[in-house]
Amino acid sequence: MLLENIQKESLDLLRQLIRIQSFSKEEDRTANLIAQFLEERGVKTQRKMNNVWAYNKHFDAAKPTLLLNSHHDTVKPNSGYTRDPYDAAIEGDKLFGLGSNDAGGCLVSLIGTFLYYYEQENLKYNICLAATAEEEISGNNGLELVLPDLGELEFGIVGEPTEMNLAIAERGLLVLDCVSHGKAGHAAREEGENAIYKALKDIEWFRNYQFPKVSEVFGPLKMTVTIINAGSQHNVVPANCTFTVDVRVTDAYTNEEVLEIIRANVDCDVTPRSIRLKPSSIDKNHPVVQAGVALGRTTYGSPTTSDQALLDIPSVKCGPGFSGRSHMADEFLYVREVAEGVEGYINMLKPVIQGLGF
Repeated sequence: MLLENIQKESLDLLRQLIRIQSFSKEEDRTANLIAQFLEERGVKTQRKMNNVWAYNKHFDAAKPTLLLNSHHDTVKPNSGYTRDPYDAAIEGDKLFGLGSNDAGGCLVSLIGTFLYYYEQENLKYNICLAATAEEEISGNNGLELVLPDLGELEFGIVGEPTEMNLAIAERGLLVLDCVSHGKAGHAAREEGENAIYKALKDIEWFRNYQFPKVSEVFGPLKMTVTIINAGSQHNVVPANCTFTVDVRVTDAYTNEEVLEIIRANVDCDVTPRSIRLKPSSIDKNHPVVQAGVALGRTTYGSPTTSDQALLDIPSVKCGPGFSGRSHMADEFLYVREVAEGVEGYINMLKPVIQGLGF
């Protein structure tokens, strides 16, 4: 397919997606549209719940496979909207609509890139395109659900709005529920063991501890105590003090390693809500990163989480749009950003999967 045709069809698809409500867990109609769009162009699709995926025409099991992934669910429109979130209106150089920036522009650009390479023979890599659900709520029935079905993957591009710059690392997230145990007693007498005082010791550790390994991209790992609760009335020494810690894990550690270090240093009970949202990274010398740099893109570490956190393969987060527009009222994408996204992804992959060199 000609690049210009792909760019136009990508923009048209984005406008169709915007017009369909697709909150997390309610993406069945956008999944239908994506599957129909691909099948009308001769692509055989597979589906599980609201996740749709496909492979290039000349898939060769002997070759490694790269993943192109983005999501088609959206958050609910916030109360500040002044226009119809589903209108998909183009005014001047802007396309307005819920999900236009996060991450519709990325998704249709990746779909367009997939179609560009779909029929090409003798590629060095297979291509797996996955349009997935529930990213906005870190749900269990999105990318995580279908990863076992996608087969072995070598590396991935995760489509999120980065102005086509390259997030070569992404922080992981641990939310820890901690409980310090004391013994109840009357505050007027020397009774009990105050759980608040025991918690203070551990809270101070969370505040001051410096992990030995420092990420080249992010710097030190960051821990922040965000919620504290204790006590029932003024004259009773509290038996328990609960507090919550937000831990932004860097690519220098796994979530499991961080949890082990924490438990070895504090007296409170520490329970992670999840260890699914892992830190991720890709080597700066990886061919896809070098291809992006050769196109003038910058590399950086992303402080926000995405479906990249669910991948155990090297991956780069990259896409058209600007992160600061995500979830905002009257969300928009510049029309040119779709064309730039398609062309940018295609050119980034050319030296990698066609073996053309830089």
